[in-house]
Amino acid sequence: MITIIDYGLGNINAIHTIYKNLNIPVTVASNLSELDNSEKLILPGVGTFDFAMEKLHRSGLRDKLNNLVNENGVPILGVCVGMQMMMGRSEEGQMDGLGWVKGDVLHFKNIKPDGKKMDVPHMGWNNITPKRESPLLDGLDN
Repeated sequence: MITIIDYGLGNINAIHTIYKNLNIPVTVASNLSELDNSEKLILPGVGTFDFAMEKLHRSGLRDKLNNLVNENGVPILGVCVGMQMMMGRSEEGQMDGLGWVKGDVLHFKNIKPDGKKMDVPHMGWNNITPKRESPLLDGLDN
């Protein structure tokens, strides 16, 4: 069973609706026993790194999640700040992350290589210029 982790923060309903619309069984877990049958996990998140880490700590789910991911090898997908929480730390916070993925989350710099400023965060549609061929881009126009 795919389990969306409800630690009091995140876009849980949006993710749940996606799976429901695709007729893929999914459940939401907000307590320890609801995590017991998890075969795959989704860690959502919206907001700042430290706030999300504090919410997860207060939820009482952290130790169980550490066991599922580290000891049992349950696959996990982090969404937005949920993905950042999986790292060791973030430049955008003071607290330690979960450390499931080695490395740090680095803050986007708002200066492009040509010296011009850009909006951060940047969201939207853009053109890309591939530096090499990739199956990811096969069949796509610029």
